[in-house]
Amino acid sequence: MSVAYPRQPRTTPPSAPGHGAARTVKFHAPEIVFGVGSLQEAAYAAARLGATRPMLVTDAGLLAAGWVDEFLDCLSECGLTATVWHDLTPNPKDHEIAAGHERYREHGCDVLIALGGGSVIDATKGIAVLASNGGHILDYEGVDRAVVPIPPLVMIPTTSGTGADVSQFCIVTDTARGTKITIIGRSLVPDVTVIDPRLLTTMPEWLGAATGLDALTHGIEAFVSLAHNPLTDHHALRAVAMVTENLPHTITDPAEMDARAAMAQASLEAGLAFTNAILGAAHAMSHQVGGLLDLPHGVINGILLPHVIRFNASSDAAPYVEIARSLGLDEHRGTPEEAALAVADRVQRLARDVGVPHGLGALGVREQDLDRLARFALRDACMATNPRTATHAQMVELYRAAM
Repeated sequence: MSVAYPRQPRTTPPSAPGHGAARTVKFHAPEIVFGVGSLQEAAYAAARLGATRPMLVTDAGLLAAGWVDEFLDCLSECGLTATVWHDLTPNPKDHEIAAGHERYREHGCDVLIALGGGSVIDATKGIAVLASNGGHILDYEGVDRAVVPIPPLVMIPTTSGTGADVSQFCIVTDTARGTKITIIGRSLVPDVTVIDPRLLTTMPEWLGAATGLDALTHGIEAFVSLAHNPLTDHHALRAVAMVTENLPHTITDPAEMDARAAMAQASLEAGLAFTNAILGAAHAMSHQVGGLLDLPHGVINGILLPHVIRFNASSDAAPYVEIARSLGLDEHRGTPEEAALAVADRVQRLARDVGVPHGLGALGVREQDLDRLARFALRDACMATNPRTATHAQMVELYRAAM
């Protein structure tokens, strides 16, 4: 990723004249429908976008939970019958996206609908890229490589954290190299996302914890990103506070709808923040571990994020003061360094409270993997907006600290 992002100052109060006027910013977002019982709206959206032969991408877990059948009934009420494809595993693989695209072509599909978590949504985006641009999905690694407009996208997220339903990102596992690639482009922002918090209630506990920590990482990394702006900061801080307050409640009382709705909103706000401000080193590093070991992305983030916060803060701790304030930490009244360390400790405590392992070693990462992981992490697009640059040796040490 060759774009350079100079750090944007936070010294001007948001209400002051000219705040944010030093540069022009863009804020990408889909049409958003939010509310308990809103699933039917996704069928209306598909019809409105011109669907005649929609393709529904989902997974086996959503089929078993009954959500696919409920949504197919919604489509039927709109006079639509969908081609359903669900041959997906977590962390969508390049060959799986190729298979999904083949199904799309075989059935002459048009509008694409994703019913699932981040893996389902990323796979749907990948299928859309191939539907219009052809080739192999790995051809599109980087920024704005898919130049032909893609089919309409309707997203129905069933987890509370990935933000993929509002983002311009598509993450795909390169199975030959054992890493994840990042595809970024304005065209990947979906047309419509329909967020029905009911669909979160059937997540396994570990998935709720993992995706919640992913949303937390999105919020923190977006706020300190070199590409942050006044339009993203508010969403990022709200997401951080909402995840920290509500994630434990969804673990202890999974059917409690207020906490579920709050987590759904936190995921949305974090997604709006990071798709416009991009991310940082925690995601760059997490992508490599996930690609190597095919592990849950949010769990890896939960382990790495405190270490990345401490690393970044040793260069510039000031952005973490507002994060500490949003979390109600007394240290926001102290030095910036104290505030940043308090944020890192709070994140680490939350991760452990919801059952995340204490280190990467518990996930299967070995000392001999660190050099390779560091090499790939430094090439990841998310490193371009991390507030502190890193050498290869520093990246290895960051991984080692998280072991």
